Amino acid sequence: MVEGAISKADKTEFTECWNAVWRTPYIMKLALSAGIGGFLFGYDTGVISGALLYIREDFKEVDKKTWLQETIVSMAVAGAIFGAATGGWLNDTFGRKFSILIADVLFFAGALVMAIAPVPWVIIIGRIFVGLGVGMASMTAPLYISEASPHKIRGALVSMNGFLITGGQFLSYLINLAFTDVKGTWRWMLGIAGLPAVIQFGLMLILPESPRWLYRKGKVDESRDILAKIYPAEEVENEMLAMKKSVEEEKEIEGSIGSSTFTQIKKAFGDAACRRALYAGIGVQVAQQFVGINTVMYYSPTIMQFAGFASNRTAVALSLITSGLNAVGSIVSMAFVDKYGRRRLMIVSMVGIISCLIVLSVVFFQASVHAPKISSVESAHFGNNTCKAYANAPNPSSWNCMKCLAKQADCGFCSSTNLYAPGACIAKTDALQGACKAEKRVWYTKGCPSKFGFLAVVFLGLYIIVYSPGMGTVPWIVNSEIYPLRFRGVGGGIAAVSNWTSNLIVSLTFLTLTEHLGSSGTFLLFAGFSFLGLIAIFFLVPETKGLQFEEVEKMLQKTYSPFRKNKATKEISEHTK
Repeated sequence: MVEGAISKADKTEFTECWNAVWRTPYIMKLALSAGIGGFLFGYDTGVISGALLYIREDFKEVDKKTWLQETIVSMAVAGAIFGAATGGWLNDTFGRKFSILIADVLFFAGALVMAIAPVPWVIIIGRIFVGLGVGMASMTAPLYISEASPHKIRGALVSMNGFLITGGQFLSYLINLAFTDVKGTWRWMLGIAGLPAVIQFGLMLILPESPRWLYRKGKVDESRDILAKIYPAEEVENEMLAMKKSVEEEKEIEGSIGSSTFTQIKKAFGDAACRRALYAGIGVQVAQQFVGINTVMYYSPTIMQFAGFASNRTAVALSLITSGLNAVGSIVSMAFVDKYGRRRLMIVSMVGIISCLIVLSVVFFQASVHAPKISSVESAHFGNNTCKAYANAPNPSSWNCMKCLAKQADCGFCSSTNLYAPGACIAKTDALQGACKAEKRVWYTKGCPSKFGFLAVVFLGLYIIVYSPGMGTVPWIVNSEIYPLRFRGVGGGIAAVSNWTSNLIVSLTFLTLTEHLGSSGTFLLFAGFSFLGLIAIFFLVPETKGLQFEEVEKMLQKTYSPFRKNKATKEISEHTK
């Protein structure tokens, strides 16, 4: 899952960035302080994956009600949609600094509420608070960094914010693993996010507002004072002139399309080039989510349990693989996106994603078919506690572990001393779970013992490897380049809302889908969605590598066709040979 814009930056820019921050450490202070927002964004969207395992143990109603688990996970996404929507207004009205401070208050309040939650609905309230903070941070942190950074290294510093998002997700899995044996488990996992929020709040209090926002509000002298701390003295006036020109152009654009959101959206879809850009921009954002990435990022430990790894600690530890590969992939993307192009990288990524999802579907199907049988002898070993659905079944000899764990059966599987031999299907109670473990057996409630489990881990890892450098980051880059200048704000906003909404749909339905379709059917369904996404990318998304905004707009004035090479693209290709 990569939500949030990631700006491209080449090797030269990273070298220049290192030299600039070495000369002027104040620049890095600004970027890292704001980047904590990106880190919190990543942490709070990733930590719930492991915490959910222990929330299920503490609240039996959560364990029994799939919709409640999905609600706890997805309410942060729902909050993020509203946070992003209000974040733009807060940014423009009260400033970037104030918006970051508000996000920190929401992060801290959400972490505190979740840590002390006595009942599940209080956790949901905390998740909504955190989601509002995530939505604001996803907009404000990169905006503040870009406006408070020297233009020569802006892309590198904003890219760092993207890395902090994936880094926050990775650290959340480490924190989950660290607290698996600590009393309070999930309360610590969720509550510790309040600490970075307090640190950022303190730092932002002593840091300045964005110089660009100050200039727009007529505070020219304050803006100049901040630029003097960022740029060498001889460059300050040139930057002031450039900012003046940029702000005037921005206001002129706002005047041409109106200030009302509804009016801007209407004009955007009424403009031929912008309409085609929106088809492409929305298409890649929806495709990014409907390949199922956030089922992996939000439910990774649960998927590991579906694959046969019953231990919470083992499931969380294995999930580190997917999170770590996602963080590495965001770095790989920076190296390849300008070399091979946006369109090609997405198409290759989608082909890899579809292949991995099909293989995962086969793996989970084989795991289901070869699940251990139910032994009446093993079940009777636990007295009259045999699963009632199994005991009353017309043909109990046909039962295997998967049927025992079906929702309608509501039972648990206690493995044999030989893990893959027939085991016991017994009532799902804490007492019987303890009795099963006391005999050095393994207790299963989500997935069954399987020799195919390691293949699920391997192909989940491959899925992340092919997703992260392509579909993980490129859709955001495409959306930063494809819209005509006068519609960049509204176009990017529409695409971002499409991304968050798709994210919400996927995260809110994953567990329900696994109940009705099984893990195999669910991954196959995502493979089907991915194939539709591949078709949409092929026919709707042009290559924007190396093109100016004006060239992209000219290309989209006519209906785009992947079989007709655009003149501007041809010229760029010939120039780079």
